[in-house]
Amino acid sequence: MPARLISLLVRPTTPPLWLGIVVAATVITVETVVVHQLNKVAPQNAFGAVFLLGVLVVSARWGFALSVLTTVVSAVIYVYFHLQVEGTLLPAKPGDWVAVVVFLPVALVANLMAGQARLRTAEAVLRRREAEASRDELAILAEHQAALRRVATLAARGESPSEVFTAVAEELALWLHVVDAVLIRYEGDGTGTLVAVRYEPGETRMPVTGDTISTEGDDVGAIVLRTGHGARIDNHAHVGGAVATRIRAEGFGSIVGVPIVVDKRVWGAAIVGSRRTEPLPADTETRLGDFADLVATAIANAATRAELIASRARIVAAADDARRRLERDLHDGAQQRLVSLGLEVRLAEASVPAEWVDVREQLSAIASGLTGVSEDLRELSHGIHPAILSKGGLGSAVRTLARRSAVPVALDVAIEGRFTESVEVAAYYVVAEALTNAAKHAHASEVDVSLRAEDGTLHVVIGDDGVGGASSGAGSGLIGLQDRVEALGGHMQITSPPGQGTTLDITIPVAGE
Repeated sequence: MPARLISLLVRPTTPPLWLGIVVAATVITVETVVVHQLNKVAPQNAFGAVFLLGVLVVSARWGFALSVLTTVVSAVIYVYFHLQVEGTLLPAKPGDWVAVVVFLPVALVANLMAGQARLRTAEAVLRRREAEASRDELAILAEHQAALRRVATLAARGESPSEVFTAVAEELALWLHVVDAVLIRYEGDGTGTLVAVRYEPGETRMPVTGDTISTEGDDVGAIVLRTGHGARIDNHAHVGGAVATRIRAEGFGSIVGVPIVVDKRVWGAAIVGSRRTEPLPADTETRLGDFADLVATAIANAATRAELIASRARIVAAADDARRRLERDLHDGAQQRLVSLGLEVRLAEASVPAEWVDVREQLSAIASGLTGVSEDLRELSHGIHPAILSKGGLGSAVRTLARRSAVPVALDVAIEGRFTESVEVAAYYVVAEALTNAAKHAHASEVDVSLRAEDGTLHVVIGDDGVGGASSGAGSGLIGLQDRVEALGGHMQITSPPGQGTTLDITIPVAGE
């Protein structure tokens, strides 16, 4: 009980009136006893100031009315005990009236001053609370922005949707202080796939990433799918459906979900849950919606990137097909025609009489010219689409490039079997272009070429000791190679500091053929 009284007295708000009356009566009683004892020791002294203590105590914690009442009661007791008037509460001497007249204004002034101090204290407490609330709001906003920024950075960098999904689930669970954060992709067949899941540490009984759950029922996920809007359930006692049954069994309380909308279609939902008895904050839907928007952006970016890669791959494939047809047409058409013409000219040369020396020489020159044109055309068709690549595969084609290179090549080929045509063509042209650049522009004395296939990836590294300074900027032949590699979902990194040579590091996803 004493502890409860103390807590009522020290709290910033005004204590209840009954407590004020108790305190006033107690203080006045104590003051009376103290003054009575002091009068025995020094009967000629005025101890009216003691009665001001009660006025100050009451004024500091309660309103003006109770303080005035305390002042009047203190004045009456002061007159009765201190002035020692027998049989009456009114002073009998003019000097006693002076004491009373002085006591009352002083007590009232003290009352007003204590009241003002109480108001100032209350205002200070209010300002402090407002400042603390403002700081808390700013801290929450800063955490919110930081979490959004981390996820937005992943989305902007073009990271895979799965990485963004996982990051969103982690950020939601940590930032909203919930035990459950999941992202669901609706499949359109009454089910949904959990694409990201984050539970409190030690939780092992709930579904995991990749699991399929029902989207039929009255739980939050089902409501979001049906309505296309955010949903909240703070009590699952009477909620139907298999998911709601599991939610009740696991002891979840408040659950909030918002839709993830991609291309004006509800792609999925972001959902968080709590086991606390109180509902999740009222602004949880708004905060959750910010993350859902980032997820939608990541999905849209991934789809756009996939479409772009597919489009570039189709363009490259069409170009390769055109090259292949042109090479075939040249080989089967123009080259064969030139060979045939060369043979006819030789036959004509052999049939000319020996004495027609000038004619024989002219026919011989024509036959030699046709043979030269045929060789040039063969080299041209080889550059358009090397036949050796189609016949012998990437390893053989690269070895042929190394033998024909104008710059010595240190070759390390550790590949077996065949790859898809698009992969082999891309790798071949990267090596061919690098060797040509090393001889014509880099002035290199040696080139190292390495080809390895590991973990579903073809890794090609070409390095020279030339002048460096190469880039894939406008006007560079490397830009076409980079486009070709990236069209296959690969990556080409160019390292070429001036004076320190050039290195091309290429990775291309592959599939055995």
